[in-house]
Amino acid sequence: MTHEPAPFTAEDYAARMAAAAQTAADAGLAGLLIAPGPDLTHLTGYRPTAETERLTLLVLAAGQDPVLVVPALEAPDAAKAPGAAALALRDWTDGKNPYAVTAPLLDAAGRFGVSDNTWALHLLGLQRELPTTSYVPLTDSLPMLRAVKDERELERLAAAGEAADAAYAQILHLPFAGRRETEVAEDLAALLRVHGHSQVDFTVVGSGPNGANPHHEAGERVIQHGDMIVLDFGGLRYGYGSDISRTVHVGEPTAEEQRVHDVVREAQQAGVAAVRPGVSCQEVDRAARAVITEFGYGDRFIHRTGHGIGVTTHEPPYMVEGEEQPLVPGMCFSVEPGVYLPGRFGVRIEDIVTVTEDGGSRLNNAPRELAIVE
Repeated sequence: MTHEPAPFTAEDYAARMAAAAQTAADAGLAGLLIAPGPDLTHLTGYRPTAETERLTLLVLAAGQDPVLVVPALEAPDAAKAPGAAALALRDWTDGKNPYAVTAPLLDAAGRFGVSDNTWALHLLGLQRELPTTSYVPLTDSLPMLRAVKDERELERLAAAGEAADAAYAQILHLPFAGRRETEVAEDLAALLRVHGHSQVDFTVVGSGPNGANPHHEAGERVIQHGDMIVLDFGGLRYGYGSDISRTVHVGEPTAEEQRVHDVVREAQQAGVAAVRPGVSCQEVDRAARAVITEFGYGDRFIHRTGHGIGVTTHEPPYMVEGEEQPLVPGMCFSVEPGVYLPGRFGVRIEDIVTVTEDGGSRLNNAPRELAIVE
């Protein structure tokens, strides 16, 4: 990507808030209550600088102007948010009851969707003011609220994927053998930042037997000649996520190691090939899992095939058995099957894929062959 994406405008945020309010109404909800976190960032562009016990809450309801309730001392920062022009600010001062300020904005007998990370402190405070209100988490009521990305969001996700690809290309030229996993992880983090990431969320380096733990955190193990190494890394660029996994080998692999890698690569291709509008999320999981099962490693594929990505690196939809949500153009998610042999090694290959009008398109294009490193 040769240019920085244009910033989102107040009109963009206004459209998102209006769509969210209408989606809530269509689901039978009186409205949405959005606390600081990814939903608030997505809907308003506002990201408070620090976590606080003071109530900050976006109130959305169809036919009602959006209102952001904020502590008075944080109102100046909230007013500078990209989406602030599309909503009204209502502040409250220390010593006052913030729930009494918020209560008039709500249907006193309404059922509201609340962002998953809303503090219980605040919901209980609202219930004291409005005892006949009820609440349901967005994961249950509107899990796909952020799932379908518009063209400008897809541009940012593509830029994040491109940067992760570039980081992978460079890490292959650095030494592995004789170095600790943590040292390679530091290299990966530095490369992500070099290629434009403002935030690094994870750098998994699982060498040898550590690769059999899908979420192994880089440790003090010294990488040895003959090790298979799972690399899984990502973060945020332009506010949107990257997440890529590749498996490399120090020196030439054994026939078994190469065979397992080939199986996972074939499974990943099958998962990507299954992506198209109208197909359920679980069908992507089934397509990848069927290949691994066919080759006798079904019980060694121990996690879901994928997860959504956007303003966070893990969000709905999930590519997992039982998820019947149909795929829709604009959804973005990982396809990342793996095989894990305890005490020996693991293999995982992951790309971010977006659903197009007639199929799926990868946002990662780094080579998927088993790379040989030194």
